[in-house]
Parts: sequence; structure tokens; C-alpha cells
Amino acid sequence: MSRWGPASLASGVDLDGLKDLLQGAARILKVRAKTVTVLTLTGDEHLREYNRRYRGLDEPTDVLAFAAQEAPKDQRFQAPPGTEDWLGDIVISLPRARRQAREAGHPINDEVRLLAVHGFLHLLGYDHADPAEETAMTALTNRILGSSP
Repeated sequence: MSRWGPASLASGVDLDGLKDLLQGAARILKVRAKTVTVLTLTGDEHLREYNRRYRGLDEPTDVLAFAAQEAPKDQRFQAPPGTEDWLGDIVISLPRARRQAREAGHPINDEVRLLAVHGFLHLLGYDHADPAEETAMTALTNRILGSSP
């Protein structure tokens, strides 16, 4: 896990719980134990820049996932030699997650957990571009979130 910005950025977020959640998701999905995923918690401006650069959308977003198996557009997201087990990076905007949690009426941890699982599933190739994919991805998300304390 990494954090860009002041330590207060992640206040109220259960970082150990996030790690446990993603490890549990990996077990459920039978991802090899040696697999590495980087989760970065940052602010709106970083997500806006990534969204602009990689998706052509000049707006902030809540979560982006950069799968290591995809051909990177930026060398910062290319797996270095010896990291064949690197699944990819998940980047979450904590300010946006806080706003979404307030709007939904649930704790910040619930929102960050949802975003982390969403990003993790994208790293594994899941998508929600059509209704069938969205239904499958939502069911899997709920299964993962429901299996974690």
C-alpha cells in the first residue's frame, strides 16, 4: 500500500483491513499467493491526471486500475524485470471516496473497500461494459465484501 500526500489523507481508513480484504479476494478468486498488487490512496488531482492521460477524460474519478498485463502507455506502470507476479496497481481518490460515502450514508471504510475490490476485479479482467458483465461483477464484489469481517 502507498499513500500520496499527508498522513491525514488516510485518517479513518483501515489500511490493515484493506490488505486483509484484498488477500481474501485473491483466495476466493484463486489468484496465486505470490501475486502482488499495489494500492495507492491519493487525492482528486492525481486521479484526474491519470483519467485524462489514460482514458482521455479530463475529470476526477474514484478508482482506476492499471493491469500489469496490459501494454502500458506510461513506463511508470510497466512491470520491472523479476516482477512477473505483479498483477497491477489500484489508485483510489480518498476525497472522492469520502464524498461518495457521505452521499451513500455509509462509513468511509465501506466505500474504500468497495472501490478496492472494484479495482482488483478490473486487474483480473472483469468489466462492467454491458449488463451481463455488470451483473457478474456486482455479484462477485458482493461475495468478496460479504466474506470479509
